[in-house]
Amino acid sequence: MENKGITVTSPLLPSLDDFLPYLQDIWNRKWLTNNGYYHKELEKALCDYLKVPYVSLFTNGTLPLMCALQALRITGEVITTPYSFVATTHSLWWNGIKPVFVDIDPETCNIDPLKIEAAITPKTTAIMPVHVYGKPCDTERIQQIADKYGLKVIYDAAHAFGVEVNGQSVLAAGDISTLSFHATKVYNTIEGGALICHDKKIKERIDYLKNFGFAGETTIIAPGINGKMDEVRSAYGLINLKQVDAAIESRRQVALQYRNALQQVKGIRFMEDMLGVRHNYSYFPIFVDSQEYGMTRDELYFKMKENSVLGRRYFYPLISEFSTYRGLESARPENLPVAHRIADSVICLPMHHGIQKYEIERILSFIIR
Repeated sequence: MENKGITVTSPLLPSLDDFLPYLQDIWNRKWLTNNGYYHKELEKALCDYLKVPYVSLFTNGTLPLMCALQALRITGEVITTPYSFVATTHSLWWNGIKPVFVDIDPETCNIDPLKIEAAITPKTTAIMPVHVYGKPCDTERIQQIADKYGLKVIYDAAHAFGVEVNGQSVLAAGDISTLSFHATKVYNTIEGGALICHDKKIKERIDYLKNFGFAGETTIIAPGINGKMDEVRSAYGLINLKQVDAAIESRRQVALQYRNALQQVKGIRFMEDMLGVRHNYSYFPIFVDSQEYGMTRDELYFKMKENSVLGRRYFYPLISEFSTYRGLESARPENLPVAHRIADSVICLPMHHGIQKYEIERILSFIIR
């Protein structure tokens, strides 16, 4: 048992006994997609759970970003972070928008608001921050900057399902937020995603855009795309929503065990909970100071990997280092010193609801010397 590989995450799965009656009902209805019964039910259930007015379901977490940019008619340049999954910036590229990278805050790993204003040009139309690891961005400061310059704010909240600040959903910030329901996330629909907005007209436009632009049986109002979630995944999502709170609590317990064990280890830094924030414990990153720890990040990473402990170096390399983006002026390493330092030191330890105590002890045995 102890030689079994430990993966960085594991999907939250509904029981087959619970799922099969939903499948039977879908078979009986013979309505598999196109805004069916379970699709509507999941949108309503997510509005209630997330404390938001409007949710539009999508078939993955990238399409909501792409449609958000279309719905808000974003053009020109968008200020964003290099420290994220590539889908954040790819959504800009696919819309013909130039990403402008700014550095990150060393404590939260989120976009640094102090760097945003200097990057604004006459071509800037929006800011696209990311709630990295589910840690909330400084939404108030970002909104102040956006209001000052007349910019839209689109949050990539792929990591931030259920996260709240002082009792309010982090998804309430900005003009639009997007979520990923990929199998690796705290809450999943196998593949899937959602767009959260605060205006009924935007919700209607989004729903047109994700259905080829149809606004009626014979009316097309925009060059849309097919982004609709099907009934099977919608039903799966309804069942998973009933157990996500328990899964988040299990993750919290894992985080506490990691913190208790690592707090005295020199050269290893980790993130604490933020005051007033309901976290979802989507990731547990550690940051390795090679001089203090006596081993580089990569040496520790590959030591763990050789022993079938599969952490991940989220997010290394930076988006700005990929060939598509490294030619941009804003991608130059001297412009992003903090992001490079963080990317070169991070390992995300295995974190999920089903991880066992003996597995945590095994993971820690490779870190604590």
